[in-house]
Amino acid sequence: MRDTTLCFLVENFDNQITSILLAMKKRGFGANWFNGVGGKTNENESILDAACRETFEEISVMVNPNDLKKVATIKFEFADNPEWNQTMHVFFIEVWEGEPVESEEMKPEWFSTDSLPLDQMWPDDQFWLPKVIQGKKIEAYFKLDKNNNILEQQINEIQILV
Repeated sequence: MRDTTLCFLVENFDNQITSILLAMKKRGFGANWFNGVGGKTNENESILDAACRETFEEISVMVNPNDLKKVATIKFEFADNPEWNQTMHVFFIEVWEGEPVESEEMKPEWFSTDSLPLDQMWPDDQFWLPKVIQGKKIEAYFKLDKNNNILEQQINEIQILV
């Protein structure tokens, strides 16, 4: 399984995440859905370096690897497209440089955490994203069919992510 990254800029108030940056994917895998920013790791590239690179490429925001807070590891299996199988490393980012701007690939938009556009997101997001917003760390597995329907799922809350 290939490694991928998914990053969310988040704003906190009183130690609670109050808003999150999602981006509308404009082309390619996941087009027309809101998601975080991220993507595949390059050969010999660390997961943290890939997360920082992808964040800059997609929304022009600079991130220090030390400021990435890992909140989830999710394995995805695509029953009809095994080349899409991946282990996704999910990070929250509270400190960054620059303002998020639209790119050819992504159109960023801030959302209150109590009004996420879940009907415009990957179908698995409704099961795990609210948990990590609440401060839980998770390891999860989702198996999806060719229409992105969830065939199997497992979500485990854990103490520490590696």
